Amino acid sequence: METVNAVLAEDLPDDPPWREAQVREYLAETMPGERRISWVAEDDRLAEGESRIFAHVNLLLLGNIGVLEVLVHPRLRRRGLGRELVAVAVRRAYLEGFSSIGVEAIGNTPAIAFYESMGFEKEYVETRSVLHLSKVDWDTLGKMANGISEGYRVEYHPGGPPDDVIEAYAQAKLEADDNDPETQPRSSDPQRLKDSLVTLHRRGLKPYIVLAVHEASGAVAGLTEVVVPAQHPERADQYDTIVARDHRGYGIDRAIKARMLFELRAAEPGLLEVQTWNAQHNESMLKVNAELGFQSDRDWFEYSTDVADLVQKLAPAE
Repeated sequence: METVNAVLAEDLPDDPPWREAQVREYLAETMPGERRISWVAEDDRLAEGESRIFAHVNLLLLGNIGVLEVLVHPRLRRRGLGRELVAVAVRRAYLEGFSSIGVEAIGNTPAIAFYESMGFEKEYVETRSVLHLSKVDWDTLGKMANGISEGYRVEYHPGGPPDDVIEAYAQAKLEADDNDPETQPRSSDPQRLKDSLVTLHRRGLKPYIVLAVHEASGAVAGLTEVVVPAQHPERADQYDTIVARDHRGYGIDRAIKARMLFELRAAEPGLLEVQTWNAQHNESMLKVNAELGFQSDRDWFEYSTDVADLVQKLAPAE
């Protein structure tokens, strides 16, 4: 926790520090079929029985790619420790048979130069935006929440969608996957969607769902998801917001996101902010977020590289 919060204070000073709440579960719990392997660098000069972790690398193995996460205490950076941790993890990915490895890097931090120096190539860019609830114009937001066209109803489901709408919910996500090849992988299979909700709860991430239902057909016309992490409950994370293609242009996106903010205000009185990420080409959602009061913060980059090439590059000199 000390190292996590030291990294946040250095790289993201406006982000809330983490609390000691389900941190072990956050790091350890995975979806079925996924595995997480971790290594830590400890200070072995402390007294017997004591331990201090000052660096950490996670390797998440899912599908056909490994995903890295590296943390090094700011006062120990630029000493080769991060590179050594990456070398350990990427060798394991190679032995596991993975050919590609990815990582997320935050703009305006040392991570950009660090990963690019090892040959990671940029593949995807998102912009993070943050909404401060103390600055929300709730009267205007109320008009947005009620601005949906006739023929639709809005439903609120804390904890996740109920079983009777899981199929329709998954179908809406599947359509989004088909129509946007650049989007992130989603839980668009009904069983995987159920598994993802169970995993969220186990990791200490409390989900909230708002749906727009087309009353004539019963189809989920739109959905928006927010999770409130136990580790930083002052700032919630916006997940997917989707409007099915046949139901666009009826004010659904604004209405469901506005309704979500009202529900969060009631359900999470300690919540101060909501953060969201959007692809830079998604101009319509960026516009909606701006109307709600979100303000762009910084870019987040996803990089990837060939595992075999990286193993060779990071191999110790003979």
